[in-house]
Amino acid sequence: MCVLLYIINLVMLNISAGNFQGFQNVLVAVITNYSSLTPSAFQKEMSLTTEQRMARTKKLTLPKIVQPQEKSETSHDKFSAVQSSLQPFPPELVFQSYIPGEVYEVPLVLRNRDLVPQLVRITMESSPYFQLVGPSGAYRKVPPGLSVTVRILFTPGQNKDYFHQLLCVTEREEIIVPIRAIGARAFLDFPDQLDFSVCPVKYSTQKVLLVHNRGNRAAFLISLFCSPFSVVPAMGTLEVGDFMQVTVEFLPLQIGEYSTSLVVHYDTGEDVHTNLLGIAVDAHISLDTNSLTVKKTHITLTSCTTVLIHNQSDFTARFQWKAFDSEKEEEQLKHYHRLSRQEKDKLYGFLKRSRVDTTCRERFALLSRTLRRERAKVREDPMLFHSDIFLLEPKEGEVRPNCSAEINVFFKPQEARVYQQMVYCDISGRETRLPLFLTGEGLGPQLRFNFEELNIGEVFIKAVNRYEAVLINKGPIEAPFSLIPPTTAMGSCFTFLPQKGIVAPEKLQAIRLTFLPTVLGEFKEKFSFSVTGAPETPLTLTIRGFVMPPTLHFDVSALRFGDVSCGFPRTLKCCLSNTSMASADFNLRVPGDGLGEPSVSSSVQMFRTDRQAWNKRAQGVMRPREFTINPSTGIVRALGSQDIEVTLCSNTAREYKLELVVDVEGVGKKMLALPITARYQHFPCSCPQAPPELMAHWDC
Repeated sequence: MCVLLYIINLVMLNISAGNFQGFQNVLVAVITNYSSLTPSAFQKEMSLTTEQRMARTKKLTLPKIVQPQEKSETSHDKFSAVQSSLQPFPPELVFQSYIPGEVYEVPLVLRNRDLVPQLVRITMESSPYFQLVGPSGAYRKVPPGLSVTVRILFTPGQNKDYFHQLLCVTEREEIIVPIRAIGARAFLDFPDQLDFSVCPVKYSTQKVLLVHNRGNRAAFLISLFCSPFSVVPAMGTLEVGDFMQVTVEFLPLQIGEYSTSLVVHYDTGEDVHTNLLGIAVDAHISLDTNSLTVKKTHITLTSCTTVLIHNQSDFTARFQWKAFDSEKEEEQLKHYHRLSRQEKDKLYGFLKRSRVDTTCRERFALLSRTLRRERAKVREDPMLFHSDIFLLEPKEGEVRPNCSAEINVFFKPQEARVYQQMVYCDISGRETRLPLFLTGEGLGPQLRFNFEELNIGEVFIKAVNRYEAVLINKGPIEAPFSLIPPTTAMGSCFTFLPQKGIVAPEKLQAIRLTFLPTVLGEFKEKFSFSVTGAPETPLTLTIRGFVMPPTLHFDVSALRFGDVSCGFPRTLKCCLSNTSMASADFNLRVPGDGLGEPSVSSSVQMFRTDRQAWNKRAQGVMRPREFTINPSTGIVRALGSQDIEVTLCSNTAREYKLELVVDVEGVGKKMLALPITARYQHFPCSCPQAPPELMAHWDC
C-alpha cells in the first residue's frame, strides 16, 4: 500500500509541477528497480565509471520485441522461437561518470540464439550526442550461435542525463536496446538504517540527521514514508556541498515492532531507501489508584480530592483526560456530529426559499462557509472530559520524568444521590488509556423535626387546638421546604404556618399547627414536607389523638309534669350546660310528640266551630304537637349554659313517657336525652256554657 501511494504521489507531484522529464525519470526508476538501493549503495552505484558498470553487468535479459516481421518464403527458419532470437549484451547501454566534450565508446554484442543465420539491420536515429560506428541501416549476417559487435560513440555536451535507443531488425522481429547516459547526481548521505530501538508508545521519538549533499548536482528531494514514521521537511532543495537538518519522527500508536523504509526520491528519478526500525512498548506510567471515592458532599457545595499520575520513565509524558476509552469511539462521535443530514436539510430549505440566482449563489456560499466552520470545530475538538458533577484540573498537561502530577478532582453534586463516572487518562507512553472510576455521594439538606410524632391526646370536636413543631437544619446548606397538602378529611383539619420557607444552615424554623377537628374518633395522620434537593422520601411528621364530642349536661334528672289536664298548659325549666372547651350548636326535640298542628288551650277550643272535626284529627294519625321548647335551637358556648323552658299542653288522653333529646350539629343525633313524664288526669267540668262533647274531658 505504501509503495502504491509512493508511486502515485511521485507521479502527481511531477505532473502538477509540469515536470514531464521528472515523470519520465520516475517511470525509468520504477522500471530499472532503483527503489531497492540504500543511500550508500546508490552513491557507490553512481560513482562507477562506464567501464566499471559494463564489467559488473552479468545478468542477461531478453530485449523487448517492438514489432514482429513477416516471414520470408526463403527464410531458413527451422523452429518457431517463443522469445527473441537475438540477445544483446549489455541489455542496456549506460554511460556515466563522463566529462562534457570528451568521446566515450561502448561496444554492443548481438548474439544469435537461433539455429539459422540471421540478417540483422542495425539503425539509430540521428543524434548530436550518440553515433553508430559504421553505416546506419547496414545488414549484418550473424551465424547461429555466434555474435556480432557494434560500437556506440557518446559525446556529451553537458553533465546531464541523455536518452536514446538502438533499433535492431531481423527477419522476424524488431528489438530495442536502450541507451542512457547518467549525468550529474546528488548524493545525500542518509544512513542505510535508522534504528529507534525501544521507544514508548504514543510518544514522539525524534532523530535529527544532518544531511550533506556530497554529489555534483543540486538535489530536489521528496521524502516518502509510512506511519508511524514521519520526516520533516518532507521535501526541499539542497545545493551541492550544503547541509540540511532532517528530523525523523517515530510515533507509534500501538505496541509492537515496526519496520519500513524512508524513501528519498530525487528529481532525477532515482529512489534510495533508508530502513527505519523501532519497537514500541508501554512505559512505566500509572495512576496511584483506579478507583476514587470522593467524600460525601452537600449539593451546591464542592469538595476536592486528588489523584496522582506517576511517571517512572525517562521522558516527559503528556496527558489528557477523556470521556471515552478509545480514539475509535471519539471518531464515531465526531462522525455523528458532522451534521450530514442537517446540512442537506439546510441546503434544501435554502434552495426552496431562494428564487433569484444571484441571491441563491450568495446564500449558498454563506451556508457552505458556515458548515465548513462547524465541521472544522468538530474535527479540531480534542474531546476532553467534561462534566457538571466531576471536574478534573488540569484536564491536560505534562508529567516530567520520574515525577508525579497531582490532579484535583472536584465534586459538585446537584442532587442527593450517588454519582458514578468513568474517565480515562490518555497519556503518551501507554497504548491504552488509564481508567479512573469516580464515585461520589451528594447529600441534600439535613432538615429534621424536633420530634417525629406528636400525641395530642383527647380533644373536643370544633375546638381550636394550637401546637408548635420546630424544623431543625443540621446541615451546612439552606433547606427549602414545602408542605404537601393532605388529602384526608382529618388532615384537612390541620393548618400549618408557614407552609413553606427556607431554613438557614444550622438554624431553626418554628411551625405553628392549628387543629380544628370536625370528625369524631381516634386518628393518626402523617404529614409530608418536600425538601428541595433532599432524597425522594419526604420529611414526615405524625400526629395522633382522639376527637371527642362536646360534654353536655342537664341540671335535672327528668322533667316530671305530673297530672295534666286537657288544654291546660304547664311549663317546666331546666338548664343545659356545656363543660367542654368547644361551643355546641344544639337542637332540642321530643321524639314521639305529635306531627300535626300545635296543641291548643281549652279556652281556644271552647269557641272553635270545627270542634268535632278537630277532635277527630287529634285522636288520629296527625296528633297535635303538645310540647313547646324555648329555645329549641341555639349555641351553648364553651363552659357555658343555656336555660330551657319546656311547655306541655296536652290535647290527648294518654300517659306520657318521652325524652327531651339534644342533637349537636356537625356531631351527631341524640347526644343527650332528658326523660319527660306526665299523666293525663280527667277533671269534671261544672261550667254550664261548656259544650257537652267536651264536658267529659275538660275541666272548668
